[in-house]
Amino acid sequence: MNKVEHIGIAVNDIKIAGNIYEKLLNTGVYKTELVEQEGVETAFLKTGPNKIELLQATHADSPIAKFIAKKGEGIHHIAFEVDDIEAEMLRLKNEGFVLLSDKPKPGADNKLVCFVHPKSAGGVLIELCQSI
Repeated sequence: MNKVEHIGIAVNDIKIAGNIYEKLLNTGVYKTELVEQEGVETAFLKTGPNKIELLQATHADSPIAKFIAKKGEGIHHIAFEVDDIEAEMLRLKNEGFVLLSDKPKPGADNKLVCFVHPKSAGGVLIELCQSI
């Protein structure tokens, strides 16, 4: 894994949260994107070399809606950049980590993504992401 790529934050209202983080970080949202297959709208902000991804559910049975219903708004995941997502997935499987998918999926921000189950990662949802 190369670096922390971004921190994902689940929110009820992406516009309200975007305004809060724009003021907090003294920067603007540089990209928004709808990821229909995951039922999520995203907004990205940069602060220095770091990125924040705001995540709002687009329907009631999406993973983000379920997360917010169970835990409320807040940090949803930490994403790490990888050069070869399939090789990293194999390495993690061999180390005993449980992945939430067998193959990488298209994600926001021109990435292929895969998630590591929080039960096998100390209670934290980990996202692997590779630029495409």
